[in-house]
Amino acid sequence: MFFNFKEIASITMILFAIIDILGSIPIIIDLRQKAGKIESGKASIVAMILMIAFLFVGESMLKLIGIDVASFAIAGSLVIFFIAMEMVLGMTFFKDDSFETASIVPLAFPLIAGAGTMTTILSLKSEYQTQNIIVGILINIGIIYLVLKNTYRLEKLLGRTGLAVLRKAFGVILLAIAIKLFRSNTGL
Repeated sequence: MFFNFKEIASITMILFAIIDILGSIPIIIDLRQKAGKIESGKASIVAMILMIAFLFVGESMLKLIGIDVASFAIAGSLVIFFIAMEMVLGMTFFKDDSFETASIVPLAFPLIAGAGTMTTILSLKSEYQTQNIIVGILINIGIIYLVLKNTYRLEKLLGRTGLAVLRKAFGVILLAIAIKLFRSNTGL
């Protein structure tokens, strides 16, 4: 097995941008306030398992149920679009009365390992070696774990105004990613 550090760096940066864990800090803090706590380890492990499993069986799973990668990417772009709209406009699309599972849904899936991330993983698979993608995923999971573990500190450091600004700014970036993903898979 040959590890290419340039590939690993590229994969890590691409996944970091798509996952956008820093931009999700305000959402994570909201979830933590609603649920009472976030299980950082549980969310990280579930997200890692989902991403690595999708790397190996994602495309064949989509084919099995008759969905092409472009359709999956378009669906992912819509999910990202609505999350971004929540961030920018302060609207709530995701409503769930039960927040006991906030570490898994909506945090591990679809926020961290959502359709955008899964589509990106399939795209990376066509360009990069599998072992390098796995290392890139593991590096991102480490970063995600650190961010999830330190949301209290980040919340105090940024304050309410800082969080509001960060939420809006990353919401616009996430909106642009959603539109790019939609356009590239619809040909518009």
